[in-house]
Parts: sequence; C-alpha cells; structure tokens
Amino acid sequence: MSKVVCTSPDLIPKHLSEGVEYFAMFKSSGRKDVSTVGTGVLRDVEIAGICPDVRTWDFTTFALAVSAADLAVPRASSADGWTRVIELSVALVEPEPFTQLVPALQEMLRFLTGDFWHLSFEAGGTPAPTSTAPKSFDADCVSLLSGGVDSLVGAIDLTHQGRRPLFVSQMAKGDSDTQVRYAKKLGAADRHLQWNHNIRVVHSTERSTRGRSIVFFAFAALGASALAVKHQPVTVFVPENGFISLNIPLNAGRAGSLSTKTTHPVFLERLQRVWTALGLQAELVRLYAFKTKGELMAECLDQTMLTGLIGESTSCGRFGYYNYTHCGRCVPCLVRRASFLKAGLPDTTEKYHFAKLAAAGRKKGANDIGAVAAAVLRNELLGVRRLTSGQLSFASPADRAQYEGVVARGLTELGALLRQEKVL
Repeated sequence: MSKVVCTSPDLIPKHLSEGVEYFAMFKSSGRKDVSTVGTGVLRDVEIAGICPDVRTWDFTTFALAVSAADLAVPRASSADGWTRVIELSVALVEPEPFTQLVPALQEMLRFLTGDFWHLSFEAGGTPAPTSTAPKSFDADCVSLLSGGVDSLVGAIDLTHQGRRPLFVSQMAKGDSDTQVRYAKKLGAADRHLQWNHNIRVVHSTERSTRGRSIVFFAFAALGASALAVKHQPVTVFVPENGFISLNIPLNAGRAGSLSTKTTHPVFLERLQRVWTALGLQAELVRLYAFKTKGELMAECLDQTMLTGLIGESTSCGRFGYYNYTHCGRCVPCLVRRASFLKAGLPDTTEKYHFAKLAAAGRKKGANDIGAVAAAVLRNELLGVRRLTSGQLSFASPADRAQYEGVVARGLTELGALLRQEKVL
C-alpha cells in the first residue's frame, strides 16, 4: 500500500514518515522533500470573482488530492504492474460530510482509476477563497471545454440554441491556447474559466493519470457554484460521444483500452450521487451519450464555424509524446479520422505522425490499428454483443440497446476508415 498525505503546508511534520508522499496544498511549503498541488488555484479562483461554498471548495481540494496521489504512486511497483492500493489522507475545512461518504467516494475512484483507495479526511484544510467583488456571469449553464472535437461541437450547438454557457477548461499543454481561441470565437471570452491543477511531484511521476479528470469536474462544480440561484441545480454539460465514453475493450486483453473512464456513465452517475449528497448545486448532463463522434460532427448546428475551427482541436492520446502532433494510429486518433470521413468533412488536422495507416503498423511504438481492425471484423462477423457482453450491465434495457447501437455504429465508422486506408 502506498500512502499519500495532502494537507496545508503548516500541518506537514518537520520529520516526514518514511514511505509517505507529502503534498502541500495550494501553497508551497518551501521544502525540497515535499510535493505541491494546487499552487495558484486559490488566487485564480479569487481573481475570477468566485466565492464557492465550503463543500464545493472541499470537493475541489479532494479532487486535487486524488490527482496528486494518482501522479505520485507508480503503477509499475504494484503487484500486477497496474492496480495500486492507495491510502490517501486529505485535510478539508469540513471533513465530516466527506467522512460519511467514504464508501461512495472509494467506489467512485475504484471505477475511475482501476485502483483500490483507502480515504481519510482530517481538519485543517485551506479555507475557501473569498472576494470583495464577486463576479456575476451572464451565463445559464456550465459546459466543459477541453479543446477536443466533442467539446467544440457541444459549445457550438449550445450557443446556436441560444444557451449562454460558462465554459470551464482544465489547462493542458498543447490545448490551452486552443481553449481560449474557441471561447473567443463563440463570443464567450468573458464566460471562460481556465485553471490548472499545478501538481509538482518531487520524484518521477506515473504517466497513466487516470485520476486527472476528476479535477476537471471539480472546476466545473466551482463554475456552477457561481451560477447557482435559490438552490436550483445548475446544468453542467458534458460533451463527449457515447462510443468513447463507454470505453468498451477492443478485446479480452485490452480492458479500458479506448481511453480513460472520464465520462463513462457509471463514473458520472457515482460522481452525481456524491455531489447530491454533499449538496452541490450541479447536475451533470451528457449531451451526446448515444451519438458517435462522426454523428455529432455531421449534425453540428453550425457547420461553417465547425469547419473553421475543428482543425485546431486535439484528440490524440499521445499528443505530447509526438511533440504535440496527432500520432494518427491511437484509438482517439482513429476515431477522429473516421469521424471526418463519416461527416463528409475535409480533415484539416495539421498533421498525423503516421499518416498512412497501412504502413504505420510496421513502425515501432504504441499502436492500436491491429486491435481496432480485429474489433471491427468481430463486430461484422459476430455482432456487437460479443464485444459489449458484460460491459453494459449498468444500463436499463432501453439504454442498453442504444449503447449497443452507438458501439456498433462507431465500429462501422472505423471500418470505413480502415478500408479506405487499405488496412482491411
């Protein structure tokens, strides 16, 4: 078991316990042997004019601590090389409501990261930011804006429908400038919150970062807290296509292979339960739960704006590894390329490192072409239920049929791409 402690700088002991990773929250401790998380977040939220309630702020603190622990504990040292057992202690302003929710929180994180979490909460957390001039946003909902295709389409569709979203972004190298440009193009420069988790680990870090996404939702909850009126829940739109959200394994040996479980229906349902139990005034809504990426692109309500902006979007799961260029052959890249084909739009992506898929399979490095091709053929020969068996037990019969449909259509889109590229 790996132990991580995230607490206020003044509560970090002079002599650190052996084998424990300590994080100073929101402010550096000034010590080289102590990691940091959330430095600058307190100031950034104050500058934005947001004064969150204590529970929303404590959830943000918790989310940052989860992401810090996720980075600090290497998977390679676990028994199976992947599944970790993480003991995480977090200092909050009001720990009792979170202590009562420990089983639910552990269950939620188990699904999100694939690890076993043992949570405890202590007093002494950093107080919520305050502002002498709270900002009033001319917005009626919150929408996640990542810099990817789906969040762009969601932003365009909501704006076209007359909604005024408060866009919330989690800063990421290679995407941050794009997020700003998208908000400006949509006339929402004054309705855009863009924050960073600012995690610094004093030693080498784990690269899988399955828990990073919870910070994105915490930032969305902060945004929602600025819009909440008379205890009416604020809608938080999650624009992600259903094919990627479901994260159906491509084969028996590739569980969780498509992407993280950031927007999986089970994770979002568990997150919503936690928010509701804490009294957070935010309601998660999945815009494209039963749409493929190709379908949501084809049905975008402003095709002119979409075609003018989509080339700047980011989809690649290995974007940083290839010097902030799309690799072209990971699952997200393949889905992206297939979606342009499905939507009948020119692929204006600046570059794919592996542009020709028929030859890309022979190049070294991580490669999803073969697994995707096998899944496409299996779907065609045996039907989608051979792929989704056991993966949709969470859904009602009606929803299960729709989820099966989105998986089947997503694989059909991928099959069209692979045939065009002479892979199949």
